[in-house]
Amino acid sequence: MKSLRLNERIASQRDKELVRLRLAEKAEKVLESLVNHWEGLCRFIQNPDIPMDNNIAEQTLRGPVVGRKNYYGSGSDWSMELAAWFFTVLASLKIWRINQKLWLKCYLEACIVNERKPSEDLSQWLPWQMDESRLKELRIHDPPG
Repeated sequence: MKSLRLNERIASQRDKELVRLRLAEKAEKVLESLVNHWEGLCRFIQNPDIPMDNNIAEQTLRGPVVGRKNYYGSGSDWSMELAAWFFTVLASLKIWRINQKLWLKCYLEACIVNERKPSEDLSQWLPWQMDESRLKELRIHDPPG
C-alpha cells in the first residue's frame, strides 16, 4: 500500500533526524514524542475510518466549559449537577435529532400534569426507549422544499 510505504519513509526520516548532532531541543522533543506515539498515529493510516481529531467531542463540550463560571448559581454543587444533567440531556437529544425545545416543553408539561413531579416511567422521554411514532413526533423536521 502506498500509505504504508509513506509511513515507513516518515519513520526512517524521523530516525535520521533524531541522531543528528546539535539537534535543537524543541525538535528533539517533537521527534521523541513521534517515536513514543508512533503506534497510535499509525492506526489512522491502517484504518481511515478513525477520525484524526475529536472535534465532535470538543465542540459538544465547548458550551458547558465556556459557560460553567458564567451561569448564575454555578457556585453550588446542586446547580453544577443540574447543569451537567441538562447538558447531557440536550446533547443526547441533538444526537437523536430531536427538537430540544419541543421535547423540553412536552416534558415540563407532563411534570405539571403529574403534580409537578417527574414521571416514574422515563421511557417516553429517553430516545433509545421511545417507539418510532414518538421519535417521529419529536424529531427535527426539515422544512418543505
